[in-house]
Amino acid sequence: MDLVTPQDVEAAQRRISTVAGPSAVVRTPLLPLIGIEDREIWVKPENLQPTGAFKIRGALNAIAALPEPVRARGVVAYSSGNHARAVAHAAHAFGVPATVVVPHTAPAAKIAAARELGAEVVAVDVADRESTAQRITAERGATLVPPFDDLAVIAGQGTVGLEIAADLEVDVVVVPVSGGGLLSGVATAIRARRPAAKIIGVEPELAADARESLHAGRRVSWPIELRTRTGADGLTAQPSELTFRHLLDRVDDIVTVSEAEIDAAVAHLARRARIVAERSGAVSVAACLHRRLPPGRTVAVVSGGNIDAGELANLLTSEG
Repeated sequence: MDLVTPQDVEAAQRRISTVAGPSAVVRTPLLPLIGIEDREIWVKPENLQPTGAFKIRGALNAIAALPEPVRARGVVAYSSGNHARAVAHAAHAFGVPATVVVPHTAPAAKIAAARELGAEVVAVDVADRESTAQRITAERGATLVPPFDDLAVIAGQGTVGLEIAADLEVDVVVVPVSGGGLLSGVATAIRARRPAAKIIGVEPELAADARESLHAGRRVSWPIELRTRTGADGLTAQPSELTFRHLLDRVDDIVTVSEAEIDAAVAHLARRARIVAERSGAVSVAACLHRRLPPGRTVAVVSGGNIDAGELANLLTSEG
């Protein structure tokens, strides 16, 4: 099985850099995070992307890489929300139609954002997302842009790692993991540019299939009913065979955090760093706050900030 190479990530960086204007990928800065005494921590705030999450990188790269006649027939995506919004945004940038399949439980802010960009939104039960997207793709002759199980998508997400390596002599990189596209891409770039750095994935305790799989050396499946118990709605997918091969080859460990620790991390980012993070995006910081990680200069990737305003207000109130 072919894996993404550092050259693929570099090509993705060149490809997505050609997209200008409101649709352009933001080269997010590293911001210091105060309030953690035993290590130097920097945050990579991907919530600052035009779609509010890192997913725009992979979506733009995948759609940009399509031959123009293929691209013109349109694209289809399935997602809990952030990938749907990213594909809608990227399709809008290229002037092609997009259909996104989301679960009924997807946050309203993510669904509304996709519709505002002109995408058709199809809401289904969470277990039916992929099959529905595949059916629509076949019916319309469109191209499916998977949320993580795709070499071009993984390469696009890996540009996060290229930026980290260029900005800091990093010792530890902490990355949220669900389907594994972001962690696979970041690990590919960091391994090439900072080979001594430790690469740590983070997921909720209530959806810890990736950690169990990595430790077992084989993919371990959790029922969807278990994985969707977490409030981190963007971290309920499981690694594919493709992303799992990347994780086995390039990731040092995966740790888990509790729901209370995730909520505390969202509050810490808002109060101490003025960063708005969704629960799924804040698990990396939760690990820095509550887990013993390898020593050294650490970057926590905050993967997204698409949280409903009322939900954030309630969380901040409950966290005191």
